[in-house]
Amino acid sequence: MDNVVESSRLDKLRNIEKLGLDPWGQRFDGHQPIQTILALPADLPEDQRPSVKAAGRIVSRRIGGKVHWLDMRDWSGQLTTRKTAADDKHEATEFTDWSSRVQIMLGQKQIGEIGWKLAQELDLGDLVGIEGRFGKTKRGEPTIFADKLTFLSKSLEPHPDKWGGMSEMEYRLRHRYLDLTYNPELLDVTLKRIKIVRTIRAYLDGKGYCEVETPTLHSIAGGAAARPFKTHHNALDIPLFLRIALELHLKRLLVGGIEKVYEIGRVFRNEGISQKHNPEFTMMELYQAYGNYETMMELTEGMVLACLDAIGGGYQRKWGDKTIDFSPPWSRLAYADAFQKYVGIVMNDEPGVKEAALKTHIDIKGKHHDVLVHELFEHKVEHNLVGPVFVHDYPAALCPLTKRKTGVPTIAERFELYVHGMELANAYTELNDPITQEQTFSQQLAGLPEEDSMAKMDHDFIRAQRHGMPPAGGLGVGIDRLVMLLTNTQTIRDVILFPLLRPEK
Repeated sequence: MDNVVESSRLDKLRNIEKLGLDPWGQRFDGHQPIQTILALPADLPEDQRPSVKAAGRIVSRRIGGKVHWLDMRDWSGQLTTRKTAADDKHEATEFTDWSSRVQIMLGQKQIGEIGWKLAQELDLGDLVGIEGRFGKTKRGEPTIFADKLTFLSKSLEPHPDKWGGMSEMEYRLRHRYLDLTYNPELLDVTLKRIKIVRTIRAYLDGKGYCEVETPTLHSIAGGAAARPFKTHHNALDIPLFLRIALELHLKRLLVGGIEKVYEIGRVFRNEGISQKHNPEFTMMELYQAYGNYETMMELTEGMVLACLDAIGGGYQRKWGDKTIDFSPPWSRLAYADAFQKYVGIVMNDEPGVKEAALKTHIDIKGKHHDVLVHELFEHKVEHNLVGPVFVHDYPAALCPLTKRKTGVPTIAERFELYVHGMELANAYTELNDPITQEQTFSQQLAGLPEEDSMAKMDHDFIRAQRHGMPPAGGLGVGIDRLVMLLTNTQTIRDVILFPLLRPEK
């Protein structure tokens, strides 16, 4: 069947060439966004209808005798609910669609001999330019009544039909270009993601932060406890790793005098894939000299609220069958208090923690007490954190890059922002003492085999700290998860344009 369709489309391509037209199109200036056209008055008398010019993709086609009807779409609209027009086979039904979709009427008389011959060669998925007048049909459908048809590009592959759509997730992920064309929800999320990232940049720039770019290839995989992707530089004949974090290079810039610095970039972790995890994802990390983790709480709340304002819809947001209330101020909850509330014991009760871990089927062999505490936290506490809530003051043993709380060396000045059990942000009062930093690195790396890529200390980072790093607050935000929460998207695959897939068989 596909061979028949492909052959038919190739025949149409040749027929377009025989008409003296370029099937791959040319420059088409002066066209208006369909959303702008749809905002024009559509109820004017025929002789007063405004002239318009549009370009887009054919997403529906209905052939009549001397009139063809097309639906054409571009990217200028927003998600909306509308009603289909009834026909002989289908009743009118409501559906969610991208609002910049307009009906085109191609009349034999109106578009001329060449235009009408060209109309016979059109297929679903072709790109065309339309010039004509905008009004409504007798049935009240906003329509461009074309007087000129320009061919802009031929689609040689079949597109999903109007009624079949795109339902298989595997097919959608492998044909993201079609998914964007025929799944208006994905296009809406994608454009909102762009707006969110743009807003983060504008917000931080307005606060005096400087955006930088740091290396993606690292000789030491540092800044996080994660398994890296390994590669090799042929000219230098050295092993390298794709970065697992942005942290250590940004802190070097603090030492260098850039007092407010951030980066939005890809990081890579050679770990599992799930609804919340993709091996390649986008992080925003920032550091502010002379701040602390409370400074970062204020900044995080303001930044996320700015993103909500940018995409619209208010501070009450749907999340699956739940609701998130982002109205400020956000609550703050000490780690120890959350642990006691949901696990039922205090976290420094070592026998109690071991007993609770065993009851939760957590392997306790050879694990530090604070590690067991945090595994219990993940099992018993996280899913109860509706939020948004800043969980602060973590066990120090979990935070080798974090300054200890004054007078309480077992507690680190760290917070994580949780929303409906999902970690959204992680922030520290940064450890700027190179002596303590080297000790905590040594403790963290103890026991790892020498060949392990995470068993190597970044001595140059320690050296940079020894030249004097200012006290600072630092923040990391997973952009993909932020977009998920702000757009009510349940899987990370639908906020990343090209998530990692197995090779196609």
